[in-house]
Parts: sequence; C-alpha cells; structure tokens
Amino acid sequence: MKYALLSFYLLTISSTTVFAENTLQTAIEETIESHAQAKQSQRNVDTYADKTKDMLYEYRTVLRKIDSLRIYNNQLEKLTEKQLETVASLTDQISSIAETQQNIVPLLLRMIEVLEEFVSLDAPFLKEERIARVELIKNMMDRPDVSLPDKYRRIMEAYQIEMEYGRTIETMTDTIQTNDTPSTVNILRIGRISIFYQTLDGKESGYWDKQDKQWKTLSQDYNRSIAQGILIAKKQAPPDLIKLPIPAPEEIK
Repeated sequence: MKYALLSFYLLTISSTTVFAENTLQTAIEETIESHAQAKQSQRNVDTYADKTKDMLYEYRTVLRKIDSLRIYNNQLEKLTEKQLETVASLTDQISSIAETQQNIVPLLLRMIEVLEEFVSLDAPFLKEERIARVELIKNMMDRPDVSLPDKYRRIMEAYQIEMEYGRTIETMTDTIQTNDTPSTVNILRIGRISIFYQTLDGKESGYWDKQDKQWKTLSQDYNRSIAQGILIAKKQAPPDLIKLPIPAPEEIK
C-alpha cells in the first residue's frame, strides 16, 4: 500500500514536472517570440523614424529652397523694375537725341557754308589745301557711316586749323599773278595780319591787298626785311625785329 502511494505520488510529481516544463517551454517560446516581435517592431519603428527624419530633412530643404526662391523672385522684381525704368529713360534719351540731331544737322551745314565762304574770301595762301579740306567735310556730311559726333569733330578741327593760321608765321612757295603774269614766289604769311611775296631772285617783293583782292608791289627797301622774315619762318634765322608795312586796323562796322 505504501509502495502504491509512493508510486502515485511520484507519478503525480512527474506529471506536474512535465506540465511545468511544458508550461515553462511555452513561456520561453512565447517570450522569445515576443522579443522577436519586439525587435521587429523596433526595427519597424527605427525604419519609420529614419524615413521620418529623411522626410523632415527634405521638408526643411524644400522650405529653404522656397525661401531662396522667394528672395530671388523679389530681387528679380526689383531688377525688372529698374530695367523698365532704364528702358523708359533710354527711350526718352533716344527721342531727345533724334530731336537734337534734327537741330544740329542744319547748324553743321551752316558752319560748313560759313567756312567755305571764309576760305574763298580769305588771303590766297594754301588755297588748294584749304578748299580740299572743306570739300572733304562737305562730302562727309552725306556719308551714313560717319556718326554725327565725328562730323562735328571734323568740322571743329577745320575751324581750329583756320584759327591756327592767325597765330603762326609760315612761308611757302606758290605761283601767283603779279602784273597779270604768273610768277613763282616765296610767300611770307604773318598770321592773318599781312601776307607778303618775294620773287625767287629776291629782287621784287609785294603784299596782298585785302581791299582790292590782289597782289601789289612794294618798294625794294622792304626786300631785305621780307627775306629776313622768310628765313625766320623757315627757322633758318633766330627771331628778330623786322620792318614791314602793316595795314592799319579796319574800323568795325
């Protein structure tokens, strides 16, 4: 009876042990599975967190781009406004230039006419050169490839050259009409005050009469002075006082 009870007790303990082991194994397996699920969940959470971080980074990047574009657009608007103002200003300037040209061209043509008339009425020195200069300017006015400022500059240069003639002493060889006979002579120009001539042999001298518009003979007493003036103009003699007949100043009417 005692052995039977012991066997039953041992069997009970064994059954309990087996049940406990099964329960423990099940708990362990459930725990492992739970841990595995937790790890997977954590991995999912980490993945979502990484994706969220990436999306947040992209979102912030987009915001920065939007701010940059907004600033850029504002700047473009300012530049566009300035350009429109510049275009309007240039349009006004072009209109003003066109109007100015309409006023300047007749003035330039008139200046050329005055210059041409002046050369024709002036003393006969470097006549061909001066007339050719005026003709060149007249032809230039009809050329579309020459700008208006260049035309104005060329006209002013011609005027400047004519002004220089009044401040310089010059000598040259030319052919003039003396006593209705062409003669090759040396010309002495003293500014525009007086112009003298002397034959190449130095025996005859004369001057240009502005009133009568012709060459007139001088006394031989002036031959030496005019010859000395010619040497001074050629820089073959030092500057010196010379005695020459100078017409009296004309009364301004």
